[in-house]
Amino acid sequence: AASKLEVSMPAVVEVESGDTARIECNFDIPGNGSYTYINWFIIDRNNRVRLYHITGSEILEENTDYKGRLSVGEDKALSISRVTMQDAKTFVCQVRVGGHGMGENRTELRVYKVPEAPEITAKSGGISVQSSEVPQIAQCVSRNAFPAPNITWHKNDEQLEESGEVKIMFTRTRESSGLYTVTSTLYAHVTREDRNSFYHCTVHYWLRGQRRAVESQRVNVTIFYPAEHVNLQVVPSSALVKEGDDVKLICEADGNPAPVFSFYKRELEDNWQDLSPLADTYSGVLNLHDVNKSSSGLYRCQTLDLDDMRQLEKDVELVVNYIEGVSVTMEPSSPLQEGDSVRLSCDAYSPVALDYQWRDAKGKKVAEGNQLFLSNLTFETSSNFSCKVIAPSVPGLEQSKQVAVAVQGKPRIVAISSPLYVRQDEVVNLTCKAIAFPRASVHWNVNGTAHEYVENQHIASNLTVRVNHDLLRAGAMCRVSNALGVIEEHIQLLDQKTPESKGVIIVAIIVCILVVAVLGSVIYFLHKKGKIPCGRTGKQDITKPEARKDKIVVDVKSDKLSEEAGLLQGANGEKRPAADQ
Repeated sequence: AASKLEVSMPAVVEVESGDTARIECNFDIPGNGSYTYINWFIIDRNNRVRLYHITGSEILEENTDYKGRLSVGEDKALSISRVTMQDAKTFVCQVRVGGHGMGENRTELRVYKVPEAPEITAKSGGISVQSSEVPQIAQCVSRNAFPAPNITWHKNDEQLEESGEVKIMFTRTRESSGLYTVTSTLYAHVTREDRNSFYHCTVHYWLRGQRRAVESQRVNVTIFYPAEHVNLQVVPSSALVKEGDDVKLICEADGNPAPVFSFYKRELEDNWQDLSPLADTYSGVLNLHDVNKSSSGLYRCQTLDLDDMRQLEKDVELVVNYIEGVSVTMEPSSPLQEGDSVRLSCDAYSPVALDYQWRDAKGKKVAEGNQLFLSNLTFETSSNFSCKVIAPSVPGLEQSKQVAVAVQGKPRIVAISSPLYVRQDEVVNLTCKAIAFPRASVHWNVNGTAHEYVENQHIASNLTVRVNHDLLRAGAMCRVSNALGVIEEHIQLLDQKTPESKGVIIVAIIVCILVVAVLGSVIYFLHKKGKIPCGRTGKQDITKPEARKDKIVVDVKSDKLSEEAGLLQGANGEKRPAADQ
């Protein structure tokens, strides 16, 4: 057992603002005795203020500023609710034991408040690398903390320390609530490489004996620096530019902000034409519309930095690809006759390699190469051929030239409406179609209304006439002529009655054949039944018109074949005996 009274308490109790703090008071009484009383004190400005007086029979709370927030547990521990910053004081537990005197101990109550996440603000407007003073980079603020925290700065996750290039300003403000607001401002020189740098701040504080930290967001700062290089390019690539294209010359500099751009084109005797009025001098773009070969040449972009007035320039060669002088020659050049041959040659000029294609009037490719050979020409060969010149290395660069291959010859009738079946007094169309070059004319030897249709070397004539006896007898004559000859062809007209009469005769013949077949069938049937004797003694002439009234008469009518059944009946309509037949 303990020989004297001992009171034990934790040296420090930490609690977050707004929570409940619990301070324990443990004591050992020698001989297992009991205490006389227990007093709880708070030390305020070096004065003891009693909070509680506790005896075995009662607990007396003193009238203090803490009244209503204090309580004592069964183990005599003191609890303080809704702790504030002002509660951060020393608390004393005093125990009195009758025969052993009095003992006490104390606990320091520490109240803390975790700081809010830091807010970082980068300097607006940007920072120049040429600034003579150390410029402000960013500011960091942490609010509502207790005790006051510390702030450190980091660039690209590396901590910054104060030096000749880096300055850090720190302020601490205690608010009416007892909480602290701390502000830290970072000043540092920058370089053009810092355009890609990220800065952040970190708030450090202690909690229950351990160091804690909260980081801010990362921020990037706008850096101003002069251009060191300039680049000028043609869009699309100069190798693909052709006449008629829209071209952009884009000038880019690696300074920030972008410098002022100027554009020039070299003329004769090394003179430079100012194209800046046609360009966007702030974005560095020169637009050239519908370029042609005269647009080719050397272009220059010049930059001016308004901070140090330094100039940079860059040149680029613009080549506008083109095809010109497309021509087609024909050998021989004299007029062509049917059966002749001809050679077509195509020529053109371009600064790039060219391919040649030949196409007919329908656009179908008929040959490749700069020559086309046509042999055994006919009227049908006559057509418009085109030479298509293509630059394979420049997509879309092509030109065409047409040539007419005209084959001359006397007319040739290719279609005529003969023979033509007609009726008397009927209005009919007589058609005659021919091919010829030079253009032919069509004449008819009969009167009527003629309509002509011409397409290339073809000519067609439709003659509307009324059929009469003379036209039906003589027919019509189509006469086609041009400067090289004449051709005639006869149109035969046939009366449609003739084929109708033939049709009637054919039908009559078919009917007669059917009648004979039926008659033969009847005779064969009677013979098989024994009604007609085949012997010589019993032979009868069934064809005599003077047959007796009791003789069998065979009467065949082409329109009443169904009466065959009456052949075996007598004149009186009764069936005859077999001996009388």
